[in-house]
Amino acid sequence: MTTYLDQAQTGIWDVRASFLPAAYFQGVTLAGGVAVLLPPQPVDAGIAGRVLDGLDGLVITGGKDVDPAAYGQQPHPATDEPGPERDAWEFALLREALDRKLPVLGICRGAQVLNVALGGTLHQHLPDVIGHSGHRAGNAVFTDLKVRTVPGTRLATLLGESAEVRCYHHQAIADVGEGLVVSAWDVDGVIEALELPGGDFVLAVQWHPEESLDDLRLFAAVVDAARDYASVNRWI
Repeated sequence: MTTYLDQAQTGIWDVRASFLPAAYFQGVTLAGGVAVLLPPQPVDAGIAGRVLDGLDGLVITGGKDVDPAAYGQQPHPATDEPGPERDAWEFALLREALDRKLPVLGICRGAQVLNVALGGTLHQHLPDVIGHSGHRAGNAVFTDLKVRTVPGTRLATLLGESAEVRCYHHQAIADVGEGLVVSAWDVDGVIEALELPGGDFVLAVQWHPEESLDDLRLFAAVVDAARDYASVNRWI
């Protein structure tokens, strides 16, 4: 599971730190997996490969906006300051994971990383597109949202025709990356999930499943896919 890299306070300390809200890795552990945290750090393809040699799946978590330069745009005034260390780390891990067919689950920012990595673009400020800020209410208050899945997709198999989800995002998928298919929309016409068709588990959702741990279906799906991957690719 990828992590944040930001200023953090604990006790008397106020330092730059790598961290991840506990709900993310609780989703993995409650689903029967073992969570390993992957802090942003200097990276090349060789390092990314060595990291993934010991793992059976990759979860790209939520966080700040992807640098718009990665998809050929200038920053919108509402776009976060770039985080080049985390962007480079996650793009390198994702490229290597896709090359070795490692199961991948993207969450919120993770969906955007997947889309951009495959040549897609983002709406940098969703209220400019749909006319309201309902997808990010502010003050860390998650919005309850109904999404409708696309028939025939992996997500539809996992969740059925629709699902009630929790979201907190001001950006969204615009042009879909190469090879990806849309697997969920919301009532505003916003793309809420993407996946790679076929047998490999590559699925990303714009919402936050870690905020609804009474429903572990997405975490269970990536854990099951990781277990299957390990059964074929690990020899002990």
